[in-house]
Amino acid sequence: MIDFSLSEEQRQVRDTVRAFITREVLPLEETVLRNERAARPGLEPGALRELQQKARRAGFWGLTTPEEYGGIALGPVMNVVLEMELGRTFVPFRFGGSADNILFAATPEQQRTYLLPTIAGERRSCFAITEPGAGSDARNIRTRARRDGGDWVISGEKTFISGGHEADFCIVFAVTDPQRGADGGVTAFLVDREAGWTSSPIPTMGEWGPASLYFDDVRVADTQVLGEVGDGFALAMQWIGQGRYVIPARAVGAAERLLGMALDYATVRESMGYPIAEYQAIQWQIADSQIEIESTKWLTLHAAWRAERGLDARHATSIAKLTGAVMANQVVDRVLQIHGGIGYTKELPIERWYRELRVLRIYEGTDEIQRRTIARNLLKGHVALGAIGE
Repeated sequence: MIDFSLSEEQRQVRDTVRAFITREVLPLEETVLRNERAARPGLEPGALRELQQKARRAGFWGLTTPEEYGGIALGPVMNVVLEMELGRTFVPFRFGGSADNILFAATPEQQRTYLLPTIAGERRSCFAITEPGAGSDARNIRTRARRDGGDWVISGEKTFISGGHEADFCIVFAVTDPQRGADGGVTAFLVDREAGWTSSPIPTMGEWGPASLYFDDVRVADTQVLGEVGDGFALAMQWIGQGRYVIPARAVGAAERLLGMALDYATVRESMGYPIAEYQAIQWQIADSQIEIESTKWLTLHAAWRAERGLDARHATSIAKLTGAVMANQVVDRVLQIHGGIGYTKELPIERWYRELRVLRIYEGTDEIQRRTIARNLLKGHVALGAIGE
């Protein structure tokens, strides 16, 4: 039997988060818009920390962090449910107490230096794999790390790195054995900014603030290798895999919020003597949006369900990520169209959503890469048509 219900405890967690977002986060949207339009950070670091501490006092800290590290380890399914709630606002807020999932592969000493301070909010990390010539094709990275005595010397450039200009250390992936390629030839390193790498921000059409990172013979000790030498690509795919079901979860929350705005507007805006909600052209846009949101919601929960049970979730997460990215862009476009001219102005936040959601179709694997992955899995027999719960 298939049970689509949440337990009583899960509903209480969801409702508490929804109340927190409504009470503490949504009221900040006007401030965020005002700051961003004045070319300032939407939410200052101090304000973000204060908000995270409020959430911590409410019991929300380290949602995906194992209990032995002070988290509550809700698991992928509840993580998706809560990310849908967080997606209802464009305020750049995330619950604190978490770290990149691959940092748990760190040695005890590395955990004391990087993992635990990151969980505590004392340090900021970034994940650096994308390069000017290696975006979706992560196997094509050219950044090199060569041995020099007991050290490694890293040279190369990374680009479009989220949080790269603010981070004080990075998880950087470099080729350590060109003969072996990605499978066995790429290694992950933990590199402090003090080691000598630099960064510069990249202006974008939205509020996503990526950066370019530069490594000019940056020297790190052998103790800075994360995991094993040559296992970097596997770690990178582990990191990316988690993002591919978090992204569509946020897309669902954003799309539901936007569709709610369209419903409200359509019932009060009149044209030719009638509310525009009575016209079929508007009704169909509303209906199509709801269908696509619900489809994405269940595809995303299915991907998280597979991950939670230790099943191979890669195919399911590609489907969810592709569907969610396309859905969010279609919904925000319809919502802007329903609002007409006022939707195109900065009087309403729709244009801000429009710019923010566009990047979903690019990062963590473009639409084209997801389609390639899905087709390849079918053509090579990695997944079977008609399978249920397998």
